[in-house]
Amino acid sequence: MTAHTEPEPDVEQLLDVFKALANPVRLQVLRWLREPVRHFPVERAIADPVEVGVCVTHIQEKTGLAQSTVSAYMAELQRAGLVRATRVGKWTHYKRDEARIAELVATLGHTL
Repeated sequence: MTAHTEPEPDVEQLLDVFKALANPVRLQVLRWLREPVRHFPVERAIADPVEVGVCVTHIQEKTGLAQSTVSAYMAELQRAGLVRATRVGKWTHYKRDEARIAELVATLGHTL
């Protein structure tokens, strides 16, 4: 058996996910997005939060953080493959990528 100098692709992918989830606010936002209707103001939504996602403005309001911080956090979750972004007019909406999350859980199961 030879030692690997670089992580295997699955491991590299998991490391990106762990980095994204290592921040408590990003982890909380991902949990909120699991049930968007329960956690965000549906009556103010300009798109269906279940189908399209939650507007970054609503995520920002709920976290109480600066818009730029929330946008950076959401970009990190998107890079890790945990959420998908959809533009609606000038607003970006975020939704969990459930299929990708399931894949990552399976990868974690056979990697560890």
